[in-house]
Amino acid sequence: MAEKIKIIFLGTSDSIPSAKRNHPAFLLTYQGENILVDCGEGTQRQFRKAALNPGKITRILITHWHTDHILGIPGLLKTLALSGYNKTLNIYGPRGTRFMMGELLKLFAFRESFPIEIHEVSGKFFENRDFYLEAETMRHGTPCNAYSFVKKGQIKIDKHKLKIHKIMEGPHLKGLKAGKNITYNGKKYLAKNLTFAERAKKISFVLDTEVNEKIARFVKDSDAFVCEASYTDELRDLAKRHHHLTARQAAQAAKNAKVGKLFLVHISQRYGGNLGRILNEAKKIFRNSVIPNDLDAVEI
Repeated sequence: MAEKIKIIFLGTSDSIPSAKRNHPAFLLTYQGENILVDCGEGTQRQFRKAALNPGKITRILITHWHTDHILGIPGLLKTLALSGYNKTLNIYGPRGTRFMMGELLKLFAFRESFPIEIHEVSGKFFENRDFYLEAETMRHGTPCNAYSFVKKGQIKIDKHKLKIHKIMEGPHLKGLKAGKNITYNGKKYLAKNLTFAERAKKISFVLDTEVNEKIARFVKDSDAFVCEASYTDELRDLAKRHHHLTARQAAQAAKNAKVGKLFLVHISQRYGGNLGRILNEAKKIFRNSVIPNDLDAVEI
């Protein structure tokens, strides 16, 4: 059974939090990686509410440096330091992130007790055997990145079939993982009969941008697309002035990109009592749209 990718919606509000929705923060977990996308004010409290250990964070991806997306960083770093965090914390962001992180650390007199590496990124910026991370610049009146997590497709050995054919574990299976036929106890076995293809999976985050042609291209074929939807389309002129998306624009990008599911976040508090306006607008364009609540979790 392939390990699932999990997304925890720690904060789904816009610039002003509400009693039910905290500032933006999203945790993606997969095989020991705990990747935090944005860290709005109160994020570490959301970790506690979700019964999650912030000490397991491995990377932080900052979309941009507006306060509702980053004010949770100083408190989180302090908590990690007091909790004996001893890993290297990699922090990624758009152009200007090194300077802004330096100013933030000075402002809050943070005494570094664990290694922090700061990266300004675009394109594919991290890759290992199992997955890679990539960034694309967005349009928000300030340097801003969207991010994608891509779990690579792999050839997997079908252990049930090994058992049927009484093939034991061992170095002879190495060829199977490479898609090669093997010989075991004098008998030849075809790789295609003992393996299966595990397809790639993609999770994309677009947090704060005005509508632009790069969105659909960047999130193309995502299994999960987490996207801001600050306004309904009747306020599209206001959305443009503030460099944000309407629900209709987010849904159109999802449709154009042929994503699996659209998760609408960063919704203006003006719709707090009637989220149906946002959701219904999106569903008219892209049926598989949902509005997650804070602390909701999904597996992909």
